[in-house]
Amino acid sequence: MADERARYFRRLRRLRNSARRWSVLAGGLGGAAAVLTPYAGLGLPDAAWAGAAGSAIAIAAWRWADHRALAAVPAPPALDPAEAAARSRARLVAAVERLPVGPGVLAEVRRVRSRMALRGTAAAEPWARLDRAALTLAGLAGRLTGLAEPAVREAAEADRSLRELANRVAGVERAAKLTPQSTLDEVHATLVAQLQDGVAAYERLVVAAAGYVAEDARPDTAHPAAARLTEATDLLHGVASALAELRTPLRAPQPGR
Repeated sequence: MADERARYFRRLRRLRNSARRWSVLAGGLGGAAAVLTPYAGLGLPDAAWAGAAGSAIAIAAWRWADHRALAAVPAPPALDPAEAAARSRARLVAAVERLPVGPGVLAEVRRVRSRMALRGTAAAEPWARLDRAALTLAGLAGRLTGLAEPAVREAAEADRSLRELANRVAGVERAAKLTPQSTLDEVHATLVAQLQDGVAAYERLVVAAAGYVAEDARPDTAHPAAARLTEATDLLHGVASALAELRTPLRAPQPGR
């Protein structure tokens, strides 16, 4: 949503500029009408000048009245800098998402930012492995249909759960560093072991998904394109042999026979 305070001042500035333009135009038309109007009476062209001057004066008066009415309204309060920055980021994200490659770019930015936030913790290496496995599974998701669809949904839920666990591991690790001989070390070790096991299970699921896709795509017989190419090759060999026989000269008959 746009900043209401900025919108208010933009509208006030537009009204002031419009009132000034119409005031200048009204003064010019009024001066021209006063100079060009003959003393003997008004003709049709003179009436046009006078009418234009009167209309410009009226519009200028309305614009100044609108400007005074808006200026009498208190301006909206200024936004908090954090809120203004959040709204600017939201507008930028919305603009990027409308681009053809926008969602992919935003997903990559979020992934890199999350990985950088875990840098230096025990969750960084499992997170990187999970990222690689998730990208691989995303490339296979379009072929995982039918019986494999429940596995895809389970993988998505596991991905969210493992990422939450990785953030929990990083949080506990940072908290454990605040005090020496922290009692959180045992909890941290348990969480790390759970994260490692979960990521390993996710990787096994991705390997199984790749095997499913490979078996589903493997035909029982030769590919039709290979069969057609073989037939075309045999046909060309036959045509070449026939042309060779036609070009071979007939042997002359031997005398006495």
